[in-house]
This record gives sequence, C-alpha cells and structure tokens, in this order.
Amino acid sequence: MNRPSAAKPLIGRVALVTGGGRGLGRAHSRELARLGASVVVADTGVALDGTAPDATVATSTVDEICADGGRAVADHADVRTFAGAQAAVTSAVECFGRLDIVVNNAGTLHGAPLEALTEADLRAELDIHAVATVAVLQAAFPVMRAQRYGRVLNTISEASLHRHMADSIAYSTAKAAVWGATMAAAAAGEPDGITVNALSPGAYTRMSKRFLDVQGIPAGLDLSPERVAEVAAGLCTEAAGGINGRVLHTAGGHIREFRLGRLDDTDLVEWLRRYVDRHVAGAPND
Repeated sequence: MNRPSAAKPLIGRVALVTGGGRGLGRAHSRELARLGASVVVADTGVALDGTAPDATVATSTVDEICADGGRAVADHADVRTFAGAQAAVTSAVECFGRLDIVVNNAGTLHGAPLEALTEADLRAELDIHAVATVAVLQAAFPVMRAQRYGRVLNTISEASLHRHMADSIAYSTAKAAVWGATMAAAAAGEPDGITVNALSPGAYTRMSKRFLDVQGIPAGLDLSPERVAEVAAGLCTEAAGGINGRVLHTAGGHIREFRLGRLDDTDLVEWLRRYVDRHVAGAPND
C-alpha cells in the first residue's frame, strides 16, 4: 500500500459508499477519492420512493472521479438484501484487493403521517436504512477484522433525535435503528481496530429539499453536500482511530456531537417519583 501524505491521507485505502452516486453520496465518493482512496460507488440509482433504478447514476460519478485522476468503479447491487450487501463488499475486494472504509449512505424517503402509514412504507424505510446498514456491516466486518483495520460511517438524521418530523414516522424509526446498530457495531469492532461512528448531515439534497424549502435556509449558511463530505472524510482516516461509537451532526461547516448517555434528575423524574409514591407504593394488592 502506498504511503499516505498530508494532502492524500487515504492513499492506498479502499472505500465503499452506498448510495454513492447522487447527492450526499456523490459528495462522499468524490471527497474520499480526492483524498486518495479507491472508491466503489454503490448505487442502484432509484428515485426517492425506491422505484425506477438507473445504472447511470453510479457510473456518472465514477466517470467524474476518474476524470479527476482518481480510481473508482460502479456497483449496482441492492444493499437492502444481505446478498446484495455481500456482493458490494465482494466487488470492492475483487477490484481493489481490500476494504478499509464503508460509508452507509443509501436511503429513500416515504413521507406519511402515522394514520396514513402503510406496512409496505414502513418496511421499505427499514430495509433501505436499517437492514442495509446492518447487512453491509455484516459483510464488511470479516474483511476488516482480517486487516485489523476499518472505518465505518453510518448515516442517521435529526428526525430520529430531536427534530421530529410528524409526517415521516417510518423514516424517523428507521434512522433511530441505525443509531442502535452504530453503538453495537462500535463495541463489536473495537478489539480489531474497526471504528464505527454515525453522522447526521445537514445538506441541501433531493431528500432534504422539501423540509429545507419550508424551514428556510439561514443566510450565509452553506448547506452543500460537499461541506458534509469534508467532515465525514476526517472520520474515515487513520488519524481518527480513537473516535468510536460517536454520533455527530454537521451542517454548513458547523460540527456538534450528540450525547445521549447521560441520566439526569429532571422535573419529569420528580413528577414520576411523586406519582409512584402516591399511587403505587404502599397500595394494597388486588
């Protein structure tokens, strides 16, 4: 493997980016390639609702990377299935000999309020976000364990954290599942030099467009996908080896870390204690 440099810290590394052909995924693919990585652009090219696959979505991004002097190949496996995820990982190993970096970015959006949600909508969101993330993790981990090195970055959303979207319960549920998968995989990979983190991106893309158009974008805030990709790439470098099981948000060059592991005595806790004392503790058994 060629030696990395300050300008090219990912030389000799191989990256797999799911949903890597368009929007935020395209920015991830191009930034990783710019920093020296060989990139597998895995994208079926489907529309936001998961229909109408288009192979040119992945190949066009590969062409852009190669035109800039980078190395990349397209892969059109459906990572919503374990077989598809394995095929994408196998493609990386067969084309470039190893797999060092995974960015789980593939996603769709079925926006529906709770009362209108169908089982098909819910399962579709779980498949592309939660199942695909776990499937790619399962396929990539044996390769990374053998190398005793790996960097994984999962994609979550503020929709599953504190900015709840009432009309996107399936999406919010699926992204919350990715948070849990991140924590478990971080613990599983740590003994073998594998880090697993998650990033909540703030970027103007086809998926976020309908929300940001309503909310409005603050003047002077650059919500281009490229700004997110710059931060994400840092978590994929060898220098980020001490960062594991962390969840961050970035938008317009601003970076924050989500911290949910703290337990506090709040007004709600005190209210519940009083309720238990008054209505449960010491109550006669029926």
